[in-house]
Amino acid sequence: MTTSIRTVRTDADHEAWRAVRIAIMPYERCPSVAELRAVDHPGRLMLLAELDGEVVGSGVADRSGDREREALSALVLPEFRRRGVGTAVLRVLAEHAVAQGYDMAGASVDEEESLRFTERFGFVESNRQVEQLRKIGAEPWPELPAAYEIVSVAERPELWLKAYHEVALPTFPDMDHPSALKVSLEDWEQEWINDPAAMFVAVAGEQVIGVAGLMLDTDKPERAEVAYTAVRREWRGQGVAATLKRTSMAWAAGHGITEIYTWTQRGNHAMRRLNEQLGFGYGLVSVSLRAPLPLAGLTPAPAP
Repeated sequence: MTTSIRTVRTDADHEAWRAVRIAIMPYERCPSVAELRAVDHPGRLMLLAELDGEVVGSGVADRSGDREREALSALVLPEFRRRGVGTAVLRVLAEHAVAQGYDMAGASVDEEESLRFTERFGFVESNRQVEQLRKIGAEPWPELPAAYEIVSVAERPELWLKAYHEVALPTFPDMDHPSALKVSLEDWEQEWINDPAAMFVAVAGEQVIGVAGLMLDTDKPERAEVAYTAVRREWRGQGVAATLKRTSMAWAAGHGITEIYTWTQRGNHAMRRLNEQLGFGYGLVSVSLRAPLPLAGLTPAPAP
């Protein structure tokens, strides 16, 4: 069988790329075609892998959140694995990363077969995230203290910009990452919210003190991913995060959502405990890995 790797260009290509991602990772929200288009930039590479004209895999290479490495992802449908497709995709992604000037690659895997595959090319574990899930039933709206109010971004759109400057930028360094995330305002507005009605901010006077909400899934509207949850340091320990999360859970109950989930880094014990107190259970474990570029064990692509 003949393997071919090509770049994603058309909307149909994007839908084929999404189909692979959804088939392999049905438990995680996949961006829509519009969202994928919105975050495209010259350094980002999306691939489709075909065997005799049939799409059997996909890939993406993009800058990491801290901008210090290129994040690589090569996916192959289970029934087409062990035929060299994943290696072929990874080779193109890694060569692209080197051409972009990166000397380090990152990847994330959440099952043993993929972990063994990445380790063949020099990837080693750098962190872990755990999935936490919660069924949504009859969720009461929380009582609000007098010290602050909770409003949706749909009600006050101007607060999303304030949330970026007053909550996101001060709290990104608190995340359990080797380097702090570097999120531009454009990224914040395009990638960290997809429905203003499902995103909530806590406001004390003129200051935004906390943010939490949901990222809705058009493919599986009954499920939603918990969005970035953070509270300014001086307001921690006062129940702000819990109130924000209970607000989003009550909103979910009223909009047909039956399950929510989130990924929590290994060192974020406070958020894990809060989620446990709110009734979240545990699911998958995702392993974050890093490897120097060029990747070990990858021979150059054959000349055409």
